[in-house]
Amino acid sequence: MSSVAVLTPESFAEHRSGLKDQEITGCVPEDEAYIPTYLEAFPPLPEKGTPGEKAGEPAPVWGGKIRPIKASVITQVFHVPLEERRYKDNSQFGEGEEAKVCLDIMQRTGAHIELSLAKDQGLSIMVTGKLDSVMKARKEIVARLQTQASATVAIPKEHHRFVIGKNGEKLQELELKTATKIAIPRPDDPSANIRITGTKEGIEKARHEILLISAEQDKRAVERLPLEKVFHPFIAGAHNRLVQELSQETGARISIPPPSLPKDEIVITGEKEAVALALSRIRAIYDDKKRKTTTISVEVKKSQHKYIIGPKGNTLQEILETTGVSVEMPPLDSGSETIILRGEPDKLGPALTQVYAKAKSVMIVEVTAPAWLHRFIIGKKGQNIGRITQQLPRVHIEFTDGEERISLEGPTEEVEQAQAQIQEIIKDLLVRMDYTEVIIDQRFHRHLIGKNGANINRIKEQYKVSVRIPQDSERSGLVRIEGDPKGVQLARRELIEMVQRMENERTKDLIVEQKFHRTIIGQKGEKIKEVRDKFPEVIINFPDPAQKSDIVQLRGPKNEVEKCAKFLQKIIADLIENSFSLSVPIFKQFHKNIIGKGGANIKKIREETTTKIDLPTENSNSEMIVITGKKINCEAARERILAIQRELANIKEAEVTIPAKLHNSLIGSKGCLVRSIMEDCGGVHIHFPSEGSGSDKVTIRGPAGEVEKAKKQLLQLAEEKQVNNFTAELQAKPEYHKFLIGRGGANIRRVRDRTGARIIFPSPDDTEQELITIVGKEEAVRLAQKELEILVKNLDDVVEDSMVVDVRHHRHFVCRRGQVLRELAEEYGGVAVSFPRTGANSQRVTLKGAKDCVDAAKKRIQEIIEDLESQVSVEVAIPQRYHRAIMGPKGCRIQHITREHEVQIKFPEREDSSAGQEAAPQENGDVSPEAEFVPRKCDIIVISGRAEKCEVAKAALLALVPITEDIEVSYELHRYIIGQKGSGIRKMMEEYEVNIWVPQPERQLDVVKVTGQVANVERAKQGLLERVKDLQAEQEDRALRSFRVTMAVDPKFHPKIIGRKGAVISQIRKDHDVSIQFPDKGDEQQDLIVILGYERNVEEARQAIQLLVAELQEMVSQEVHLDPRTHARIIGARGKTIRKLMEEFKVDIRFPQPGSDEPDKVTVTGLPETVDNAIDHLLNMEEEYMLSVTETETLAAYMKPPSRYGGGGGGADDSSGGPAKGFVVRDAPWNASGNKAPDMSSAEDFPTFGTGVAPKQTSAWGPKKF
Repeated sequence: MSSVAVLTPESFAEHRSGLKDQEITGCVPEDEAYIPTYLEAFPPLPEKGTPGEKAGEPAPVWGGKIRPIKASVITQVFHVPLEERRYKDNSQFGEGEEAKVCLDIMQRTGAHIELSLAKDQGLSIMVTGKLDSVMKARKEIVARLQTQASATVAIPKEHHRFVIGKNGEKLQELELKTATKIAIPRPDDPSANIRITGTKEGIEKARHEILLISAEQDKRAVERLPLEKVFHPFIAGAHNRLVQELSQETGARISIPPPSLPKDEIVITGEKEAVALALSRIRAIYDDKKRKTTTISVEVKKSQHKYIIGPKGNTLQEILETTGVSVEMPPLDSGSETIILRGEPDKLGPALTQVYAKAKSVMIVEVTAPAWLHRFIIGKKGQNIGRITQQLPRVHIEFTDGEERISLEGPTEEVEQAQAQIQEIIKDLLVRMDYTEVIIDQRFHRHLIGKNGANINRIKEQYKVSVRIPQDSERSGLVRIEGDPKGVQLARRELIEMVQRMENERTKDLIVEQKFHRTIIGQKGEKIKEVRDKFPEVIINFPDPAQKSDIVQLRGPKNEVEKCAKFLQKIIADLIENSFSLSVPIFKQFHKNIIGKGGANIKKIREETTTKIDLPTENSNSEMIVITGKKINCEAARERILAIQRELANIKEAEVTIPAKLHNSLIGSKGCLVRSIMEDCGGVHIHFPSEGSGSDKVTIRGPAGEVEKAKKQLLQLAEEKQVNNFTAELQAKPEYHKFLIGRGGANIRRVRDRTGARIIFPSPDDTEQELITIVGKEEAVRLAQKELEILVKNLDDVVEDSMVVDVRHHRHFVCRRGQVLRELAEEYGGVAVSFPRTGANSQRVTLKGAKDCVDAAKKRIQEIIEDLESQVSVEVAIPQRYHRAIMGPKGCRIQHITREHEVQIKFPEREDSSAGQEAAPQENGDVSPEAEFVPRKCDIIVISGRAEKCEVAKAALLALVPITEDIEVSYELHRYIIGQKGSGIRKMMEEYEVNIWVPQPERQLDVVKVTGQVANVERAKQGLLERVKDLQAEQEDRALRSFRVTMAVDPKFHPKIIGRKGAVISQIRKDHDVSIQFPDKGDEQQDLIVILGYERNVEEARQAIQLLVAELQEMVSQEVHLDPRTHARIIGARGKTIRKLMEEFKVDIRFPQPGSDEPDKVTVTGLPETVDNAIDHLLNMEEEYMLSVTETETLAAYMKPPSRYGGGGGGADDSSGGPAKGFVVRDAPWNASGNKAPDMSSAEDFPTFGTGVAPKQTSAWGPKKF
């Protein structure tokens, strides 16, 4: 904001009187006018002091540079008369519907709206904002605050599309410009009336614009001339040259339908005179040809027609061009072979000769060759046939699938050469090649192929043959072998041997729940690879996940299949134990609290309960948190999670007692019934006790009101279900229960599957331990009861039996307070096993109980004895410092080995580290040679179990010993591998479960150390090398992107290449993905432009700039002399007027800089025609503005300068004093040597500030409220 000091005669007199009190030295007489100094008359304005200035120091003279502020908003004001106001009954202005409408428009468009009420009760509306927003707001205001009139305008139907414009752009522009709604009838509507809705003023504007568009189209004409199709080629001429010449000569557009289109109408469009001239010329050609031409018909084989037509009909056009005869060909899909020639009689003969020549220019020959040889004739990747086609490019060779022939087509001489070459190839192949066919059952085909084609590819490479196995869809067993005769026979023999071997193999189906498949396979197939390595002769096939099948197929030699099945069953048993799962419903808003900051809470719960906890994704609607692990651990984790929720929210929990036998029916199929209650009651959570717990308590959790509602619905549903359910009870001794249930519930599951009834055994807490409950339909319950009664009766028949057990094994059964015997009694229906007393030299063991239970217990004791007899102890020497790493968190790794291999592992006591006996750590963690590593007692780990299992367990232990491996990685890449704040290296260590050490930057070593288990280190090494490869690729890409080109472009073109606000150069950069640098102001070479990027992109960008420069060079620059006093008005406020002129005339206008030698010289640059138009317009503007300037100067000449004392009238003193001096000051800047006084009459030195700005007044209505 700048200030202007105005010195009036009064203020000067006041200033002068203030100086009288001071001593004025000099010899100026009192009666003579005092001349002030420049600083006295124009004292400097004070400036805000800088922090370093003292308070008493004078502020510097005006030195602050005023920064121009560019306006980005516009204001429009318009008036709505009283009779056109839509809302007139407001009790108080500024309230009601008008204010609401304005507020809505302001929110939608972003413009600011002010309303005021005129004396005539009309409405004045001021809209402020960006141009686009103002236009949209104005259109909405007119539509919503002003009553709408409507009118129709009728223009010809064919002119409607010109009103609409391309993609409706013209219509949208017209509606926005006139603030109206224009409705144009649909093409199928016969009406020609266009309806306009809006204000009266807007309707008139729109009507005028529509009539202008129609008037412009009235000048054009369209003619449709129906002529016989056969004469169209004569009007079009050869290659359409004649019709193009007609269009150029007449200026009309002529459209002739193509030969394939069954239309005979020629359309001519353009100016009326041009259309008339073209019409007469075409009629003349038609009449002349119809009169002079005749026709002849010839028969030519259908197969030769395409040679007469030629590629894209070029041959027909050549005949028409050379002879003037049109050749009419029958459609290719018709059976006719008749060709008609139409032309002048004397030219039909040469044309007929050309037709026959073209028809016979190509011949077709067939070569016989066995179908199986075709691909050998073609060669690998078409090499053989490619050589022929390169030598003889006009010959077309076609192989037909399944047929013993090859077709050759082309010029006679070349076809004969190609035929000879192909026959030579066939002859050679028949000597060198042989084939045989073998019938092999289709079920063996995929095994012959092998995984990823391994088997069949090996046979192909070994015997140099080709083996073709039919696709499954062909349902064929014919396998074809082709190649060298000896190789064919060897390959045939091996395939037959493979089939015979497969026929002797055994296949076994293992039932494994699909949910365990992924766990057994392991990440990237690691775990199943270990099983396959252990049983290499067994093929293990898992079903496709989409099939949802539980069958895992094992195939191979009988003994190996049995061993593999047993091994997998043990793995599955372990998985079942650790795969107990339960879902906890937790309200979605509390999930983040359960996770905790950085996952701290959930991590702690997982570690302390040894469970796997899965939360739904953020964008999922599910509220269920799934906990997996051992049952007791899962329940502990659930309690901890629920405790967090209870602390965070006011959640009510209620328990409902519903008989356990009804729970399944209440839950419904896939939980549908209970889910419907939860959804109906505002998302409450209903938790049923786990099956087999025997609990009747159903928990409902959620908001208080919804919990009561859900409780009522649940009890009502239970009552309905109870009426339809049937229950039976059965008594059986508690010791029989486990035997009835069977291992893993196998026995009871079979009964349940056969009958469909649910069998509930009592829990340990139940008072009646002998009561078994059966629930379900009456028929099913009766059947299950009968089966169970038979089983119980058999168990009641007690027998006594005995077996011989070596004395040395007795201790194993009776130690630990007879734990093994207790397990036998629990598992086998309470059978009593009695071993002889200690010291009695007896091997006889007595078993007493139900016959089935006794037999099963004897069998189990025998299995335990076999294991004990085959048991050995193996020692493994591993340095003690690795024992903790081998054990894993809470000993999980050792537990896994003992379970998997059925062995016992005992670690030694730790040796006191203070003894200092431990040697320095061994590199790579390997057990060193005896010379370097002497095992101590504390290093020996003992493994007990079967010999073969001990060896496998030993290998597993050694595999857990951590190693360290050095990986060569360039020092320059270390910081990228570490990542921001170590995120990259941390991620790799977590992913591969290793420790990665990167040397200090100052050491600049090209190595990275990776420590961990062998398999993990190997995976980490691969991952690290892949990361290095990616980083190197990025470096190479950066190098490719740094291709640099320098081009010289005249600096005068630089602003145009850059464009307004960098628009042009930004588009070039974006289109070609390059960096473009222009010279700085201080650079020596001002014409050099530098382009950086990919080489190809840089070249394309350079061409784009050269093309732009070429266009700029076509432009001209002209100078025009305009009075400097008019420059400011031509430029306009903030350059608005001159910018509009430049956009309108597509030119660049440059005004002289201040202080220029030629202040009136204005330069206009652009195309010659636009430059002339722009100069004419500028001269007109100068003439108009000069009238105003001249008038202002004339008035200024009659104005008197003010007197010393500010008197307004002139006296005798004025007249006698000669011409007025104006206002005079001493010691002014222009009085210094080398400067001249400013010209007061110059509009350039003293430009006007424009029209005065009226002070903003506060509205009488007070502040606007919207």
